This record gives sequence, structure tokens and C-alpha cells, in this order.
Amino acid sequence: MSVEVLTTISPTTNEPILTRNGISEADLQLLPKTSLEAFKAWRTTKLADRQIIVRKAIENLEKNVDELALELTVQMGRPIAYTAKEVTTAVKRAEYLLKISDEVLKDTDGEAEKGFKRFIRKVPVGPVLIIFAWNYPYLILVNALIPALLAGNTVILKPSPQTPTVVEQVAKAFEEAGLPKGVLQYFHSGSPTTIESIVRNPDIALVCFTGSVAGGLAVQSAASDRIVNVGLELGGKDPAYIRDDVDIAWAAEEIVDGAVFNSGQSCCSIERVYVDEKIHDKFVEAVQNVLKAYRLGDPFDKATHVGPVISKRSKETIEGHIKDALSKGAKDATPDNETFNTPPTKGNFVKPTLLTGVSHEMAVMKDETFGPVIPVMKVKNDEEAVRLMNDSEFGLTASIWTKDVEKAAELADDVEAGTVFVNRCDYPSPDLAWTGWKNSGKGQTLSRFGFDQFVKLKSYHLKDYPK
Repeated sequence: MSVEVLTTISPTTNEPILTRNGISEADLQLLPKTSLEAFKAWRTTKLADRQIIVRKAIENLEKNVDELALELTVQMGRPIAYTAKEVTTAVKRAEYLLKISDEVLKDTDGEAEKGFKRFIRKVPVGPVLIIFAWNYPYLILVNALIPALLAGNTVILKPSPQTPTVVEQVAKAFEEAGLPKGVLQYFHSGSPTTIESIVRNPDIALVCFTGSVAGGLAVQSAASDRIVNVGLELGGKDPAYIRDDVDIAWAAEEIVDGAVFNSGQSCCSIERVYVDEKIHDKFVEAVQNVLKAYRLGDPFDKATHVGPVISKRSKETIEGHIKDALSKGAKDATPDNETFNTPPTKGNFVKPTLLTGVSHEMAVMKDETFGPVIPVMKVKNDEEAVRLMNDSEFGLTASIWTKDVEKAAELADDVEAGTVFVNRCDYPSPDLAWTGWKNSGKGQTLSRFGFDQFVKLKSYHLKDYPK
């Protein structure tokens, strides 16, 4: 029986650049069996020995940063000026998770009592399936892979067909670091049926999925007929609120970067901006001044700020949101910029677009755009801003920009999001829990709490022999 052939299309040229074979159903079912067999030994490996292997593996990745960066630019179109930073940031994130693993994974003592010893042990759950996306593949993967392995689990990886070499590079790095055979496996697939089949496999003890809401719901549905945890990191429609006391030029620089970096293709990109009406016009003018200096174009040019979006379909969605907004009264306030006017013709290039006069009746303020669009809306005060920020099915991150940090912290209490930034955005900090509220997901990664889903608790209640 033939298997699917996966073709990676360049977002820069819309031409094929890579092919990978999918996996047969028979081989797919072997993966969990192999993982479960490897788990028997890996779960008993000392944490110190697991740490040595993980440390060597991330050192191996860091040694190849230039190669990995180039592959990212080729496969997903992020400008070459920025792709190396993803790899080095992933390494730093892994190093932090390594650093805290001794403390996080140690036993927890119960109450002291003569004649008794009671404690709680964190034990690995078993084979873990990690399905991860293309937009920040190394960062997304580190979030789950590192704590999973440190906790003593075996892992099966399913990468996006858009960035197939990421999983191959990671597997190679761990193999060269001495990871025992079978502890880390991967397969390529673009078939929802294949994903459903392995999710249903009874040997899979945990599923971690990063991607769209529709994809997450499909994975959760496939897992619904048995008792298995499913961690989901899904979409966002992340708001920013600009209060009237900010340095306007500084805030404009930050907001443009938060909305346009990676062509806006981040679950925590700024997707809607609320600005105090007293500074609205000046803020829009400042954003225009920032955008005038941005360069849209060839991602292999180190001077390029914004490359293509990932696919023709994505481009159509983004442009559809812009068209919908304009048809309902919004204004395209994007400044004149030669690179915006004459993008490369072959790829999926979308100019960074500034919209004013937007409202919540428009898709661009309600649905995930996942593109370089900056819709700006006037608000009268803090109360209106918070109400509108919360008027969303999503709740991943939000940001508040103000000199009054104490007041921002008060407002943050009422904002419905897993992370609220003040005077910053688009930055998952490794020491804080990365967690989505509402339709942005469930469960968490990063921080000490990021290990929780990869362990189950086992209580030991020991009483001295009475005679």
C-alpha cells in the first residue's frame, strides 16, 4: 500500500522545495509500541543522566545554528536576519527548564509524624505525542519536548509538513547526544486520519498539540473515547491598550514590531490595538512613521523586515479580513512605502497594513488574522478598553502600555488572558506559565508548572512495622 507524499511549498516562490514520505498505518502503530518498550528503561534512568543527554542535545543544536536558521527561512519565509534568534532562544529556554528540573521533579514530603513517612513522587506518564506547528517550530517544540524527556517520558513527534527538517535536526541532535533508541521518534504526515489514528492508540499517555482551534478540537475529539490528557495551545486575537500617558513614538515602534514581526504569524502577535482617543491621531501618525522604514521583500536579504506569509490560503484570509473591514467603513491608513507597493510577484507577500475606524463588527477585530495587520480603534477610557479587550473568544495574551505600571497591574486583574504584559508584548518568558484561556487552549507549558502535564502523582504512605 502506498503512503502519502508530502510536498513543502516555498512561501517565497510558491514552488516545491522538499518532499517527505508519510507513514503507513502499520508503521504508525509500531511507534507507540516502540515508545512504550523504550519507556521501561528510560523512566528508571536517573534524572542526572537524562539532564546530561538533554544538555548535550541542545549544545548540538546551538552548534548548527546557521544551518538551522537558513532552513527556517527557506521553509517558512521568516527573514534571515531573525531566524537564528529562534534557535538561540530555544536553547536558552531549554537551559532554563534544565536548571529548574531538579527542584521541580523532586519528591514532596508530607507532614512529619513519628513512625510514618509520607511523600508524593512525580512519575512520568508514558509515551507522549507532540504535534507542533511551523511558525516557531523550535520554540514550540522545546516547550513540551524538554520537560517530557526530563520527567522520564518517551516522545513521538509529528511536525508540520511546512517545516519537516526541524524534527529531523532535533532527532539527530539527541541521537548524537546518546539518547537511547526508541525514546524519541517522529513521523511525517499531513493526513487528519493518520493523526486521529495515533491519538486513539491506547499506548499514547498524553497528547500535546499546538496549532489552530479547528485542529485542536479535532485532536480533542479523537481522544474523547478514552481517559487521556490533551494539552492544547491554540489561536489568539491578542489586544494591546495604549493609555494616554505613553511616549507615543516609543509605543508605536513596539506595537508595530509586536504586530508585524514574523509577518504577524504568531499566536501572541498583537492583532488589535485600542488607543485612548486623546492620543489616537498622534499614535496613528507615529505608526505610519515607523512603517515607512519597514522593508517588505526577499527573506534572504538581511535588510528585509517582513517576508511572505506561509501560503496562498493564508494570504487570501488576511486580505479577506482587510477587505471586509474596508467594506464596513474602516480606512487603510498605511503610509506610502516603495517595498509595500512593489513586493516580489511569486510569493505570498502581504504588505503591513494599518487600519483605522475599525469596530467589532469586522472580522479583523474578532477572528484570528495571523498576518501583518494593525487595526486601531479609539476608546474613551480604561473601562471601555478592558471591556473590548475581553470581547473575544480568545485569551492568550494581552498588553497594556502606560507609565502608570501600578494602574496597569490593576487593570490586568480584569483582563481575560493567560498572560498580561505591561509595556511589553509577544514574549513567552520561560519562568512564567504559558497558558491559553477561553478558546486559546488548555493546560500550560514553561515555568515550573510546565512540567505538570508530563508527570502523574504517586503518594507513598509508609508506616514502621509495628512489632
